[in-house]
Amino acid sequence: MTHEALMREAIRLSRQNVASGEGGPFAAIVARNGEILAVGTNQVTSLNDPTAHAEIVAIRNACRILNAFELKGCDLYATCEPCPMCLGAIYWARLDRVFFANTRHDAASIGFDDAFIYDEISLAVSARKIPMTSLLRDEALAAFRDWQRSTTKKPY
Repeated sequence: MTHEALMREAIRLSRQNVASGEGGPFAAIVARNGEILAVGTNQVTSLNDPTAHAEIVAIRNACRILNAFELKGCDLYATCEPCPMCLGAIYWARLDRVFFANTRHDAASIGFDDAFIYDEISLAVSARKIPMTSLLRDEALAAFRDWQRSTTKKPY
């Protein structure tokens, strides 16, 4: 399928998601070599899961199908520019490319504004709106040392 055909399918899925009442107006497709590998639609409200954005759902589905935690060689088609959470997942999944339709400004215009998250990320931990306090760091560092010494770890 062409890039445009894959995006049109993602757009169709997003509109279907709105019509069904299952979630917001977002969908994503993970494709490899122009073939759909996995899809995802926004399921935040239907699953009561704030992480169930379309991109995250599609990435999870693709990883399950491939039995892998990386999606090298795959592209993501999203009906909207990915939010900070989804952007992080995209990088961790190591997708090759991302194509998106609507911009984050388009999303903000209908009430999906994530600009405050971009702003929060750039602040010092002590200046963020949600109080964040480091606790038991010295004890927690033991797990990091265990990881460094492990001979069975699978780096990611």
